[in-house]
Formats: sequence, C-alpha cells, structure tokens
Amino acid sequence: MKARIKWIEQASFVAESGSGHAVVMDGAPEHGGRNLGIRPMEAVLMGLGACTAFDVVSILKKSRQQVADCIVELEADRAEPVPKVFTRIRMVYRVSGTNLDASRVHRAVSLSAEKYCSATAMLRDRVDISHVVIIENEKESKTRN
Repeated sequence: MKARIKWIEQASFVAESGSGHAVVMDGAPEHGGRNLGIRPMEAVLMGLGACTAFDVVSILKKSRQQVADCIVELEADRAEPVPKVFTRIRMVYRVSGTNLDASRVHRAVSLSAEKYCSATAMLRDRVDISHVVIIENEKESKTRN
C-alpha cells in the first residue's frame, strides 16, 4: 500500500492513495489553514469508521442478512498535550434492514472489533474504544389474497 502527500500552500495538502484517489487535507485557521479540507486526524477517525463498516456489512451479507444500511457514527476525545492522540473513541452502529437477526448484527460488530478491522487493531491497545449497536428492523410485509 502506498500514499503520496503533496503540499499545496499554507497548511493545505493533497493526499493521493496508491489506487489513485485523492482528498484535500487542510489545517484549522488557527494553525495556518483555510479550512479547505478534512484534518489529518479526522481522516484517521473516518478510516476507522469505514474499515469497521466494511467488515460489518460484509459479515452480515455472508450470513444472509437483508441489510439495507449501515451507518457508523464516531466521536473521539484527544489528549491535551502534544501529540494530541486519541484517548477515547465511541462508535454507534446504526444497522437497518429487513428481518435482521439481532444476535448476528451484534456478532458482526464484535467480529469486526476483535478480529477483522485493521484500524481497530492498530488503535485498541492505546485508545479506549467502545461501541453501541442500534438495529432498525423492518418486518417483511406479507400480502393476503
């Protein structure tokens, strides 16, 4: 895996992935940025959320669950002194679908957190990571003739 970061001006950078995708990153105005893109630590948090969401959806599909949506909301606390590392991350998984088995949804989240998510594996020894699962289940409607 590769990445390339190019300085544009002030505190603005373009980050390009090895697969050829790019994102603008910028610092906060109080640090010389112009608020033109995401902050680097936001990118880390977003990567964690995407990594675990990918796992959860994949696991649910493999277990033949009719998942319609998966949203992971993340909130992180950071240390005050430099380096301002994450100290705590709270994740809320909102999984919706038809006739979802709650135990399978919870199992998918646990498997991601404990086994499959690379981003979680890198952070969990240094950051207090917690998660909540909210299942929005729609029952399959049956019509009568």
